[in-house]
Amino acid sequence: MHKVENLKMWQKSIKLTKAVYTLISDVSPDEKYGLKSQIKRSAVSIPSNIAEGAGRNSQKEFQHFLSIANGSSYELQTQLILLVELNLVDKNKVQPVIELCIEIQKMNYSFQKTLKPQY
Repeated sequence: MHKVENLKMWQKSIKLTKAVYTLISDVSPDEKYGLKSQIKRSAVSIPSNIAEGAGRNSQKEFQHFLSIANGSSYELQTQLILLVELNLVDKNKVQPVIELCIEIQKMNYSFQKTLKPQY
């Protein structure tokens, strides 16, 4: 299939996950099992699903996992907005991470359009 390390959107999603972990490191420990935990899971889900899809046997399966990764990216984007809305993190710190998330969403969508299902 695809060598995942060569996929730019996977590389960027690793960068996004690292940025998310850095961003939320200062969030109150009270949020450990709440929003903070959910944000980590969403962020990790993006590169994980891209990788899992890349390792599958068909383009159709790959598209399925790319779709899951895209859903996780929208979930993450919503949670990052909530960080700001709940006054847990300053908007100026969150905005670049949201922009990277949106960039990955666009890359994912464009890449999915290039894949043709194998029947």
